[in-house]
Amino acid sequence: MIKTDICIVGAGPGGAAAALRLSHLGIPSVVVEKAVFPRDKICGDAISGRALTILRRIDPGIIDRFDAASSEQFSVWGIRFGAPNGAQIDVPFKPKYDPIADPKQGYVSKRIDFDNRLVDEVKKRDNIALHQGISIEKYERIPEGYLLSNADGSFQVQARLLIVANGAHSAFSRHHAGLEKDEAHHAGAVRAYYRNVKGLHPDNFIELHFLNELNPGYFWIFGLPGGYANVGVGMRSDFISRRRFNLTKSLEDIIANHPSFKDRFKDAERLGKTMGYGLPLGSKRRLISGDHFMLVGDAGHLIDPLSGEGIGNAINSGYIAAEQAQQCLATNDFSANTMLAYDQRVHRVLGKEMELSYRIQRIMARPWLINFVTNRIVRNPSLLYLIAAMYTDLDMRKRGLNPFFWIKALMKKSS
Repeated sequence: MIKTDICIVGAGPGGAAAALRLSHLGIPSVVVEKAVFPRDKICGDAISGRALTILRRIDPGIIDRFDAASSEQFSVWGIRFGAPNGAQIDVPFKPKYDPIADPKQGYVSKRIDFDNRLVDEVKKRDNIALHQGISIEKYERIPEGYLLSNADGSFQVQARLLIVANGAHSAFSRHHAGLEKDEAHHAGAVRAYYRNVKGLHPDNFIELHFLNELNPGYFWIFGLPGGYANVGVGMRSDFISRRRFNLTKSLEDIIANHPSFKDRFKDAERLGKTMGYGLPLGSKRRLISGDHFMLVGDAGHLIDPLSGEGIGNAINSGYIAAEQAQQCLATNDFSANTMLAYDQRVHRVLGKEMELSYRIQRIMARPWLINFVTNRIVRNPSLLYLIAAMYTDLDMRKRGLNPFFWIKALMKKSS
């Protein structure tokens, strides 16, 4: 049996961020991961500026090492929005950006590559014990904290504090923390990889298209190195259930028949299968901690309701969990009441933005309104910077330039 102060379940972005932050604070941890890296992860593959900001905060050199070690990611410099009426706007993350000289604002990288690079960073740290290929099946609450076991009990960890970062299907999250699926605060998505998609932006702007046939969801195209692209559709789960909507069929129909995309995909080749996944959204405030545990990332239902992006929030919540763990160790207090400080900080940093994202998501279920806003932005290019900021660095919000409030105000004027 392994005895430790802190056990992290899951070595994805949230768990890896928590382990790395603890390590740099001088605090050892045990990380248990059911997969063996490198492993694939069904995802849109977009890595936001928020994720890069927190990783640099953990270790200023980490992104430079990623760049030096691999050419398997594209820097992203903006977003191409498509309205239901076919109008498009290109929204740069930064006015007059310089792709050579400016700091990277985001990535598109296959999760098999990005996650593996994070785990490589974990492996370098002497005070992180990483155990791969082990699935934790039993969580027993004991006076000292938690006793974790695999199915046959051949692997056990006793920990005073549990950081749960094992994704959207976390059994601990459902059965021990009580976070049940709520379809109004959950989304479904499918994605496939294609090669030779035409018309990608020269500076690799990611594409989000709000189509009438997908309302209130969207269709995306995210370019990847080597002539590849991550292509998919997503929609809130309650709408999928209500309409008995087939996301895979919709994706195939858009690619084959939609007038804006059929020529772009005419010579494209799909690689592998179309894969589906669920996204527990952070649009509903939930309790994500308790006696001797904290939930991080998708396990804590922290995916942004508007963009569907979860990696940045996972890394951010992992960082916050590590600093809360430091406080718990200093006071020897792992009670639920003490853990509420984690919930409060996560809500302060992420919660209000996700609540507003949800309100905007609901407003954007009206195609005429998306068309109106798009046309208004086309006539007033100065709004582009404010809209783009929702996907970029945390420092924007610190300076009071939170674009969600500008978008909300713009939409309010139109209603």
